[in-house]
Amino acid sequence: MNRTEREAAVRRLLEQPPPQVPAELYGDAVRRGERMLRRRTAARRAMWLVLCAVAVVLAVWAATARPWVEPPSHTTPPVADW
Repeated sequence: MNRTEREAAVRRLLEQPPPQVPAELYGDAVRRGERMLRRRTAARRAMWLVLCAVAVVLAVWAATARPWVEPPSHTTPPVADW
């Protein structure tokens, strides 16, 4: 099937009237969509909660560990001329 045949087939499909949709399909689609939205909202809230918890833990760790301070030396410098 070359390009012109494909275009003609698509035009024939588009010129036909749309098929009838069963009445119960609408209700099923609405319920499924609402369920998907609830799940996405719950997932988004959970991710924000995890992100906030990580930020708090990082802030507490940085305040207690102070990683930017140079660690103390464990050896003493040699004493000369005493």
